[in-house]
Amino acid sequence: MKRIVLALCLLALVGSWQSVPAQKLDPAKWTLTVEAERVQPGTRFLAELKANLEEGWYLYSPTTPPGGPIPTVIALEENAAVSRWELYQQKPVTKFDENFNIDTEKYDKEAVFVLAVTLSPDVAAGPLELTARVRYQMCTDKLCLPPVRRTATASIIVDTAAAPLAAALPPGFYASAGEEPAAGAGGAAGSSEPAAAGSQLDRSGTVAFLLVAFGFGLAAVFTPCVFPMIPITVSFFLNRQGGSTRGSLAQALVFCLGIITLFSTLGLAATAALGPFGIVQLGSNPWVNSFIALVFGVFGLSLLGAFEITLPSGVLTKLDRASQRGGSVGTLLMGLTFSLTAFACVGPFVGTLLAASLQAGGWEPLLGMVCFATGLASPFFLLALFPSYLQRLPKSGGWLARVKVVLGFIVLAAMFKYLSNIDQVMQWSLLTRERFLSVWVVLFTLAGLYLLGFLRLEGIRADEPLGVGRALTGATFLAFAISLVPGMFGGRLGELDAYVPPPASSGAFASTESARGGADWMKNQYPGALARASQEGKLVFVNFTGYACTNCHWMKANMFTRPEIASALDAFVLVELYTDGTDEASRANQKLQEQKFSTIAIPYYAILGPDERVLATFAGLTRDPAEFLNFLNSASAPR
Repeated sequence: MKRIVLALCLLALVGSWQSVPAQKLDPAKWTLTVEAERVQPGTRFLAELKANLEEGWYLYSPTTPPGGPIPTVIALEENAAVSRWELYQQKPVTKFDENFNIDTEKYDKEAVFVLAVTLSPDVAAGPLELTARVRYQMCTDKLCLPPVRRTATASIIVDTAAAPLAAALPPGFYASAGEEPAAGAGGAAGSSEPAAAGSQLDRSGTVAFLLVAFGFGLAAVFTPCVFPMIPITVSFFLNRQGGSTRGSLAQALVFCLGIITLFSTLGLAATAALGPFGIVQLGSNPWVNSFIALVFGVFGLSLLGAFEITLPSGVLTKLDRASQRGGSVGTLLMGLTFSLTAFACVGPFVGTLLAASLQAGGWEPLLGMVCFATGLASPFFLLALFPSYLQRLPKSGGWLARVKVVLGFIVLAAMFKYLSNIDQVMQWSLLTRERFLSVWVVLFTLAGLYLLGFLRLEGIRADEPLGVGRALTGATFLAFAISLVPGMFGGRLGELDAYVPPPASSGAFASTESARGGADWMKNQYPGALARASQEGKLVFVNFTGYACTNCHWMKANMFTRPEIASALDAFVLVELYTDGTDEASRANQKLQEQKFSTIAIPYYAILGPDERVLATFAGLTRDPAEFLNFLNSASAPR
């Protein structure tokens, strides 16, 4: 379990895998050579599998203890000409690994393995190609890469007249699946068990990857793009005509299958067209956010009773004649709207997920996206079923209309979040923090006043008594609206700071600067930050961030403002590099992040020396100040 969790963290760290030069991503070069060019049928011979490792990188042994890095798995690709094979390895160095806080077995500079291959007696004469498959993970003292798969090939000629081979193991090698043999012992008469073990590890790794993808799909329901779709979905199914249980189940399945199919197709198509970083930018694309804001605005006004979203009567007549087909089309259209809306928010994970799965090739990218979309759609399957049962409840009362109106105010508030994304990415400064919060204060105040009976809209009669539940809910909305007021005057809002625009002042956060005594953040000035660090004898703290990145906003407002973090940041030259804008600076920052750090994740933090040497990196959001402080203290100032 610990290894799966670690692999999950590493998955979140990796970014665009295909578009970055290989030397930046894979510090191992694999070669496969055989001891003889010609081999007789039925002969046992040796093939050397060697990895040349770049300076500072480690490769972990196939026998490294569990609970830490992913061990190297080596297997000979299935070949009808091979009857059996065994794997042998050199003794690795056992050393405490600070990345995993355990003793690990690893190789430095080079790693050499030997495959003892036995040909079938009846193999036909002629050329034969052998392929070794390797799955491995590499780390430095400060950074780990996710596991990758590589192959190495070698060719032999099967010749009945070839000279006999002794196939004696070189000194120092022992069976990889067993213990080191006694001195003077030859190669163990193994079997193809290592291949089976390798296959099992590959299968378990794939299963873990798919489970992780499904879990993140479930978690994505609570993102700011997806969660507001819950009332829209409920409203959509509430407005549908009642039917049988079987019909309701069919509509629910069509809705969820539409999400899975459309979301997976959209994700794969966008990645093929744009690359993983293009998907991340899709979440901050002004046109995408404009479309989402328009959808939310139309639904919000409809929920408030401004108008009713209905199909033209001619279309309804045709749908009545072919109700099942018509219902499926409408449901699929709803699933398409959901997919487009959700995609803008979960794009960064989708890009990272696809970039990581593309390493494995085959069906893994598609299966990963299907599992992610299934996790995302599964809660809506229950929501799709719920209205059909809700309509059958006797005397449901006017509370449904009240829920509809309140959801209208919430959806309109969500609309302004996407308008804010547009404003921040385009850097218009029209929807400032103060204006945004004033709109939210008004909308949530109206919701509270409506529930308390002071605002006359559908669902509450003039003579209707005020119940305890409605009074408490209305008071909650009013209290929430009042709690937003300090944010209009520079106050922090805690978790909400991730979703509202930052203050107009430059740098990470207004109160951050005061807490650090006026610390200066450079914006999109990477060369200037390096030059300043060289002059002042400091390290550079690089913050890869985004104008519309909610996690970035949270870290700026809630982590950087902590006294111990602010004090540690004083020791660095601070630079923010925005990657989701439409300007040339954002494109340059994207390229820098891809090529130098092999990731598309934002927020992403790095500590560099003035010579651009990477000393430490940190990906994503953390709520643990000690963890982030350890990262800041992990690199020492240049001497």
